[in-house]
Amino acid sequence: MHSPQLMVVDACTRDGRGGSPTAVVIDDATRTDDERHAVAATVGTSHTAFVDNSSAGPPRVRFFTAEGELRNCGHGTIAAQAVLLHRAGGTQHHGHQRTGNRTLAVTATRRRDGIEVWFEQGVIALRDRTEPAHGAIIAALGLTPGDIVADDLRVASPGTPRLLVRVQDRRTLSAMRPDFARLAAECRRLGYLGCFAYALSPSAGPATARMFAPAIGVDEDIVNANSAGCLAAHLLDRSGTSQIEVHQGDALGRPSSVFATATDTPDGIVARIGGLVHHPEAPPTVTPTGVTPAQ
Repeated sequence: MHSPQLMVVDACTRDGRGGSPTAVVIDDATRTDDERHAVAATVGTSHTAFVDNSSAGPPRVRFFTAEGELRNCGHGTIAAQAVLLHRAGGTQHHGHQRTGNRTLAVTATRRRDGIEVWFEQGVIALRDRTEPAHGAIIAALGLTPGDIVADDLRVASPGTPRLLVRVQDRRTLSAMRPDFARLAAECRRLGYLGCFAYALSPSAGPATARMFAPAIGVDEDIVNANSAGCLAAHLLDRSGTSQIEVHQGDALGRPSSVFATATDTPDGIVARIGGLVHHPEAPPTVTPTGVTPAQ
């Protein structure tokens, strides 16, 4: 196996703490997918971003978990762009990133407390969850019909669908104990990445959320930036709210924050997502065999 350069950074921190430890590998274009999967499975973070900037044009970024490749990853994009700005030694970058068959507009800005990254998520497809199948997935989440706001049960997709589940309050959200094996089976059957459970603040403060994605090998995600964008699109469609801050990670002891804005366009609702990477110059916390720290 080749020896890629790697940094582990905390993506989407809140008040200088927490965030999701995310591995960013400066990739070799000749590396095979089996090699990338082996690195992702060894590194010890839930997600790994592989950055190929060997050719002209925007860098290509691919995302892997221990289970395999993802179509996209929001907090992985934030981590990757922060590392690229850090390596370039600049203070700000406006550019693009290629992921899958899409090219995303990205902005990275160095601040005193880290690097702030925003990216254009693109069009969010929304549809109501009306089939009887939703009962099984709600039960797999450890919830009862009385725990949720049924009118806000919705499927949202920025490329990969996930179920948005609004619960009655933060106490219900905090108490959730899903059956992960059952939830993984239900998500695979319905074609979902996972379930994004959230509670809205009664005082227009930040929403709180938890993301469960055992079908892709992540029982609970510390932060899921793409789902925050999906929530912003849903709230714009339902209530006209166009900006939101989402707090995640508290249940895992890793307080995280994602910002999202949604805009109605002729092509549909599009979202823009932002987060902070705290001190990307810190040395990686994991250096498994075959992986060396980026300099």
